[in-house]
Amino acid sequence: MSAQAPTAPAVARATSALSSTIGLKVVMAVTGIALFGFVLGHMAGNLQVYLPRGADGVWALDAYGEWLRELGHGGAIWVARAGLLLAFVLHVGAAWALSRRSWAARPVSYAKWVAKESTYASRTMRWTGPIVLLFVVYHLLHLTWGSAHPDFRTGGVHHNVTTGLAQPLACGVYVVAMLALGLHLFHGVWSLLQTLGLSHPRYERLRRCAAALLAALVVLGNLSIPIAALAGWLPR
Repeated sequence: MSAQAPTAPAVARATSALSSTIGLKVVMAVTGIALFGFVLGHMAGNLQVYLPRGADGVWALDAYGEWLRELGHGGAIWVARAGLLLAFVLHVGAAWALSRRSWAARPVSYAKWVAKESTYASRTMRWTGPIVLLFVVYHLLHLTWGSAHPDFRTGGVHHNVTTGLAQPLACGVYVVAMLALGLHLFHGVWSLLQTLGLSHPRYERLRRCAAALLAALVVLGNLSIPIAALAGWLPR
């Protein structure tokens, strides 16, 4: 028996559900999980910059980069990039749609606004998001394509990281971006856990602790690399 194509009413119902406020929050949660997983994996890979050369004289980070480029006969990295791009576009699109609805719900601003329930991380989401977006563009130009790198070497990942981040301006950009990412992740993970059902007051402390620990893990791990590069602590 052949599978039937979805009917127009079914497609309309699915589209309506995804475009609802709850649907958009689910989209943000699912894509947020995917993007957060990438951030953790990317950080774990980059931390290999602290490892020495192998017995063959190749830096561990260079060997890791070569493995990524050859995985799946060179196709896996492009599949991953396409998936990340899709997740990123959906995440940003859902965030923009939810922000517009929030603004439309209150077209007149408060006469006097005092923060009671919100956190600093939640109030700065509209700023940390664009900062992270701009950083991603700079990061690609700096360490992926090399057009913003002072001495880029194709395939020389260890060299590119240690020399590129040894520049004070580049190091400063990474530090600011990682602090913004930490704030974004803290509120994002907190909201994600709430969307997934942990919204009961008894779980509030657990959600905040989990969000803070995960955000701190990413910030400290990623910040250690540019700081160590600037200080000359990385093996070269």
